[in-house]
Amino acid sequence: MGDEVTRVMVAVNESSIKGYPHPSISSRGAFEWTINKIVRSNVSAFNLFFLHVQVPDEDGFDETDSIYASPEDFKNMKQRDRIRGIHLLEYFVNRCHDIGVVCQAWIMQGDPKEVICHEVQRLRPDFLVVGSRGLGPFQKVFVGTVSEFCWKHAECPVITIKRKPDETPQDPVDD
Repeated sequence: MGDEVTRVMVAVNESSIKGYPHPSISSRGAFEWTINKIVRSNVSAFNLFFLHVQVPDEDGFDETDSIYASPEDFKNMKQRDRIRGIHLLEYFVNRCHDIGVVCQAWIMQGDPKEVICHEVQRLRPDFLVVGSRGLGPFQKVFVGTVSEFCWKHAECPVITIKRKPDETPQDPVDD
């Protein structure tokens, strides 16, 4: 039993302020907290799973309405999104490699809260770590929170890490 590895899933996303390949404030904070408070110097006792869920844009274009697009346009957008997601995950994988923590990372598409819970059910990690923007009740009604949904529905313990007050942007919805 002493040789058993603890499997930790960490859900990560890109920064809404800086965009790809930068991790969001809450994702970076959740990762740092996991390393500093859970893993510490016992790197061989943990296996981290990084999941990045990309939300498909309704029309395939960022911040732009489109009426006409060729199939090649959609193919190029999917490839661009995949590359951006890989660069985001590269940040976390490189950090784990630097400190000697075994990890795996992958990208899925869909509704983040649903996909995260599905992946928890599929992989059965010992616990899930998610970042939280720390939104107030009014903001939650309009924006919703992935962390709260996961806390209620994931089939494993969930640790939610709020971002630090000094890291909160002027608009708390930003991350």
